[in-house]
Amino acid sequence: MTAPAVAASTEAEAAARDANPQYVLPLVVRIERAAPPQRTDALETSARAVLTFLADPRSTEPDGEWTALVHAWTDGRIRKVVRRARGAEWTRAEALPGITVTGTAETDPAQVRVYPPVPLDAWPKDLARLQVSGTDLEDTSPPAAVEAGSQPVLWLNPELEMTAGKAMAQVGHAAQIAWWRLTDAQRKEWADAGFPLAVRVAPKQAWPALADSGRPLVRDAGFTEIAPGSCTVVADLPVLEGE
Repeated sequence: MTAPAVAASTEAEAAARDANPQYVLPLVVRIERAAPPQRTDALETSARAVLTFLADPRSTEPDGEWTALVHAWTDGRIRKVVRRARGAEWTRAEALPGITVTGTAETDPAQVRVYPPVPLDAWPKDLARLQVSGTDLEDTSPPAAVEAGSQPVLWLNPELEMTAGKAMAQVGHAAQIAWWRLTDAQRKEWADAGFPLAVRVAPKQAWPALADSGRPLVRDAGFTEIAPGSCTVVADLPVLEGE
């Protein structure tokens, strides 16, 4: 399929997309009261969950069971919504068709489940009843430094404050834009490696250059938390250097 940008590049394109039926990609993060995940691990797991969904044959093959839904989703605005679940809520959420991706933290790794797109106003009841709020996760210690060029990095805008749920959706957008920029061979290599990536807050002094670098960039539509047009994440993939 032809890969549209996550954000429309012109007003006419935005209007055309808005005229189509609107779908959303649901993600659910498991947040147990006694053992919530680390914020960075949850963000990285969300990005890998989106990539895992995009690479799944059920999403990519012409006769895949999710392919028509993916096409309907990408014909409109590329929306993602993150909700939280715990206990019996998580058990019910896991019973619905989707893919669960587990984080890399040694203790209490994040768990994020991604589902095939659903109509914006027609969520399955076991997902619709889950809360969007309450995703204010924290890191108990700063994440390790990332060596430049060592792996894909999704850089968060240091000037914006976002809940973990909002940031999870934004890094999912960034991962998706980056995925669409890759060749089939590059996608296969990344998928075969298990989608290694890191999510970090960009140094304040580095952000302007990152945002103007031509790397995959997310501009938020402004439906929640932040102003429309805000630049939220830059995807820095070594493989895209020198395009």
